[in-house]
Amino acid sequence: MEAIPGPTQEPSHGIAVRCRGVVKSYGEGDIKVTALRGVDLEVRQGELLMIVGPSGCGKTTLISVIGAILGQDYGECAVLGRAHFRGASIGFVFQLFNLVPTLTAAENVAIPLLINGLSRQRSQARAREILNAVGLGTRIEALPMQLSGGEQQRVAIARALVHAPKLVICDEPTSNLDHQTGVSIMEVLRDTGKTRDRALIVVTHDPRIVQFADRIAHMDDGKIIGVTDGGQTGLLQ
Repeated sequence: MEAIPGPTQEPSHGIAVRCRGVVKSYGEGDIKVTALRGVDLEVRQGELLMIVGPSGCGKTTLISVIGAILGQDYGECAVLGRAHFRGASIGFVFQLFNLVPTLTAAENVAIPLLINGLSRQRSQARAREILNAVGLGTRIEALPMQLSGGEQQRVAIARALVHAPKLVICDEPTSNLDHQTGVSIMEVLRDTGKTRDRALIVVTHDPRIVQFADRIAHMDDGKIIGVTDGGQTGLLQ
């Protein structure tokens, strides 16, 4: 039986992500913009960490560096114990879902497995399993246009989890959803995505979902300015 590809090395001391002095800029000269100004952050295994802060403070740039979509200019960002790591180690849930409109829910979810070398038969079987887990067992053959916004987000979550990543990164997963659907999506993330050896990072502007966080990293002007326990609004001193 084919195995689902996964990371080759576990993080040490229960730390899934460790950023130290991370700097990232865009452009040069008079148009240079520094998005990250020496970010220090640790994300623990088994936790759901939310990153909050005003628009333009660097949240999306930070998770793009953590997820190896962008490279930092300076500093260190070690993910799962490594400075360089396999894409199979990370699952992404994008704000706009990024589903392929001509593929069914199961076919969309199977994409990471196919990319990582699993057979089509095994990939489809695993996709059906994870869609059942997120409550879409009856919508497996539906196209994205046939699904509600909440159902599309569940497909996106299933796609992020299907290859059993050790780190899941979510960019504004509830921003386009009504309150009840947003709460339902966070419950799915918590119940299916949060395990002892997996970390979840959720970037959000939505104060209605902070109850789901174990810790909250507060960001402003390109830096982490404080970390609080989940549900708290003040900064830890």
